[in-house]
Amino acid sequence: MSDPATLADAIRATGPLIERFLEGFDDENRVKQMPSLPNHAAWTLGHLALVMNRAADYVSGFTEPQRLPTSDWIHGDGTAGDPSRYDTEAVAFGSTPVADPAKYPRMVRAREIFMTAVKRFADETAAASPKALEREVKWGSATIVVDALVHRVIFHNGTHAGQLIDLRRALKLPQVIG
Repeated sequence: MSDPATLADAIRATGPLIERFLEGFDDENRVKQMPSLPNHAAWTLGHLALVMNRAADYVSGFTEPQRLPTSDWIHGDGTAGDPSRYDTEAVAFGSTPVADPAKYPRMVRAREIFMTAVKRFADETAAASPKALEREVKWGSATIVVDALVHRVIFHNGTHAGQLIDLRRALKLPQVIG
């Protein structure tokens, strides 16, 4: 069992990690995809925000995903989206990123939604009791202990950071490390 405060610190650390690799992405290239790379920057931010919100639901004691705020999310079928909100199904597990900028928030807004999710996930985790972190929940087709789920989502953020690095290279954006 991990300490909730330590887990929350690790979650918070993923925000600046991802943001570091967003340098150079803007409204013009946020949905640019490259051959053999799976995701673009706008999809990645929405996907990570959705996953962190869903994990925060479980950390806070819910057994089912909760309705996300309509200020940030459209609860659609994957075909919606606008300059200020994500369609939950457009960035859900198994969704396919599309190169249509009208389907995703503008870059500044996408970053805000992402950082709001980081904060919520970290805050819920910091406030969690040991009993809440020991609880088993259904995550996809598996059952997982909430503590392990938090670790998994932190790792998930890191995986997508690596994808952003690959995308940066393919787009010939300047290095942000080294």
